[in-house]
Amino acid sequence: MSVVKTSLRNFLAHKGRMILSGAAVALSVAFVCGTLVFTATMQTTFDKLFAESASDVMIQPGEDGSAMDESPSTGRFDAMPPEVIGEIEAVDGVETAVGIVESTSIVAVGPDNESVGPTGGAPTIGLNWTHVELRTMEEPEGALPEGPDEIMIDGDTADSSGLGIGDTIRIMGVNGTTEHTVTGVVEFATTNPGAAVVYFDTETAQQVLLGGEGFTGVYVDGDGSVSDEVLRDRVADAIDTSGVRVLTNAEYTQENQDALGAIFNVIQYVLLGFALIALLVGVFLIVNTFTMLVAQRTREIGLFRAIGASRRQVNRSVLLEALILGVVGSVLGFVLGVGLAVGLMAVMGAFGLNLSTDDLTISTAVPITGIVLGITVTLVAAYFPARRAGKITPMAALQDAGLPGDKRAGRIRATIGAVLTVAGALMLFLTTTAERTVAAGGYLGLGILLTLVGMVVFAPALVGGIVKALAVVLLRIFGPIGRLAERNALRNPNRTGGTASALMIGLALVTSLAVVGSSMIASATEEIDRSIGADFIVQTSNFQPVLPDAAEAVRNADHLAAVSEMRGVSAEVTADGDSFEQSFSAVDDSFPDMIRVEMAEGSFADALAPGAVAIGSARADTEDLAVGDEITVTFEGGEETTLTIGGITAPGSNPEAMPAYVSMETVRDSVPESELPLAWMLLAIADEGQVDAARESLDSALEPMPQMEVRDQAEYKEMIEQQIGQLLNMVYGLLALAIIVAILGVVNTLALSVVERTREIGLMRAIGLSRRQLRRMIRLEAVVIALFGALLGVAMGLAWGAGAQQILALEGMEVLALPWFTIAVVFVGAALVGLLAALVPAFRAGRMNILDAVSTE
Repeated sequence: MSVVKTSLRNFLAHKGRMILSGAAVALSVAFVCGTLVFTATMQTTFDKLFAESASDVMIQPGEDGSAMDESPSTGRFDAMPPEVIGEIEAVDGVETAVGIVESTSIVAVGPDNESVGPTGGAPTIGLNWTHVELRTMEEPEGALPEGPDEIMIDGDTADSSGLGIGDTIRIMGVNGTTEHTVTGVVEFATTNPGAAVVYFDTETAQQVLLGGEGFTGVYVDGDGSVSDEVLRDRVADAIDTSGVRVLTNAEYTQENQDALGAIFNVIQYVLLGFALIALLVGVFLIVNTFTMLVAQRTREIGLFRAIGASRRQVNRSVLLEALILGVVGSVLGFVLGVGLAVGLMAVMGAFGLNLSTDDLTISTAVPITGIVLGITVTLVAAYFPARRAGKITPMAALQDAGLPGDKRAGRIRATIGAVLTVAGALMLFLTTTAERTVAAGGYLGLGILLTLVGMVVFAPALVGGIVKALAVVLLRIFGPIGRLAERNALRNPNRTGGTASALMIGLALVTSLAVVGSSMIASATEEIDRSIGADFIVQTSNFQPVLPDAAEAVRNADHLAAVSEMRGVSAEVTADGDSFEQSFSAVDDSFPDMIRVEMAEGSFADALAPGAVAIGSARADTEDLAVGDEITVTFEGGEETTLTIGGITAPGSNPEAMPAYVSMETVRDSVPESELPLAWMLLAIADEGQVDAARESLDSALEPMPQMEVRDQAEYKEMIEQQIGQLLNMVYGLLALAIIVAILGVVNTLALSVVERTREIGLMRAIGLSRRQLRRMIRLEAVVIALFGALLGVAMGLAWGAGAQQILALEGMEVLALPWFTIAVVFVGAALVGLLAALVPAFRAGRMNILDAVSTE
């Protein structure tokens, strides 16, 4: 019991020194709990949406899939014949059968010639208005759409686009362009999944969305006389089920829950990965905190031992303090995590996905997981300082010094760290010799792990050399104050190394990702310069295929010598009895003038001949295929055909296309025109000397189609750079938590160091050191520690990034580019971090009373 009391008294006596360690635990646990609550709430929200919107029995085209399926590449959704409604209504046990007409292959354009739909990738959905919509929507404001000229839109779209009743909207789809007047606005009663929704009457929806009669789905409600399963079987027996699925409410809901659950799991794992990185960084903070607290209490622990306390009791006393810290930090982290989840929900609302706090889902597992994780990490981090405390002898009660360093242990640690680092470097080097991506990935993963652990263990041994070198460049110019800062940083290499390691991990990840991003941009730019001969690249901005009207407008533009379309077509390929799925880029005869495709074997011209294909080198190696081999191909929507491999493409031969190619003529031989996919990119070459005039003509032709974007090669490179930059910025944002925790570590180390050196500071002040000089000394110490961590982090990040680039090289991205600007920002940022981290400790040190500091023991 005395151990417990002692632990509580020590914790309360030093609670100020524990605040930053507790903050690190709380932030990390908050990220974990917030992630779990946020993804669970999203899942709950969509589960309710599916359950509330579904009928007793749901009928949908397709043999598998879910409501989350993407738009078909043809832009045309499969439809059931209109007589299916009568067949279902005649089934015993059916009360109502409602036909649904739905399409996501449309573009809505407002009166200002701007796209009405969302820009973040969510679709614009066209639907016929029926009473089943009232399950998820409120009563409409205004009038329901009637006739071919009327339309109704959802309230969120109306607000975001500034539209209202009486405004005109153009709807563009595979069946042409139509114009409609908004007669009503309807609000979501449940979650808006982020899409824009436009409603027609049923007949208009069939003509605009399908180009004829029929339904893309049927909602069937029973009269309650039979179960959903029996009703499903009866309906299935009454209709032609070829190409359709008949599902109960539970099956439909579960199917969509599973589809969304897979997406949410990916999001959850990614966010938890960054949370664990922050936890790892927090470990260094906790280790340093308890190591310094034990050192500062050496005499106190020695007295404790002298009056009879055993090693085990001392050990338990320190671990109990860690347990208290872990419990307090973890509980606060859980509370903060719930707040973080609510904040993320608000952020999603800004992007159109409105999540209600009424659906906030906090399962029992969330606080248990967060608290157990936080406590475990804290106890593990405090274990070694606790062991060192247990080794303090009663004779320490007579000493003023802290824990003596164990030089033998330091040498062993340095040796182990060096061996691990060298082994990791060897693994990273082996990525350059690997010929397959899987093997290179294995080497890279092992290399990152070994170098990370190795550098963490080896860092204290590097403090002497690197800090002295940094001091020569940065500190010596400050004279005696700089030398004092240097000696303070060198005083305890383990502490300096641990503090720097926390910062090193975050900066290593930032640097490695910057190397990968820069290399991807440089490789893509070089590939574009080498391979793209087209003057213009035309694509949609909403990740949808190019509609026929837009493709026709490009073809009819003036001053163009040639226009080529690229379409993506999926197929099942069988070779030597083995089948696999393969996506092909289907191109026309003018494509070789637009794109230069590098071939590993054969010629591109032979590959585009009738009855021939080109496949990628990776697939050829995997399936043991060669030029001249015959394969059986079944294109999506087409018949089985036998084709000959005319060529094998080299990796990275086109930054946009799939590595497998086939001519459109070959595809048309086995796929009906109605089943042909839409183009997803168009390429154009201007007449000689008419590039500017051709650009003006293209812009004019596509002006009524705001979803279309025309880019020249320079603009195309800029787009790729922006896309990669946006992805990196998102990752940097997620890494920010680890950096923040590392900054807390620097602050905590300096704060505890000031307490540890109270008497020393008092003596220096007594012999003439001014407050200003004292604060400068502490700031310089912080800067050199931060720069030490940055130097290790950048070096390790460059090695990781170079290894990752070797994997990209196997996919054709062969250029290694170093992000010099990012590296410079990292070092400048590290120096600023050091200065900011030192503000509070330096201020506190400057306010010390000289006499009180000198008399401190």
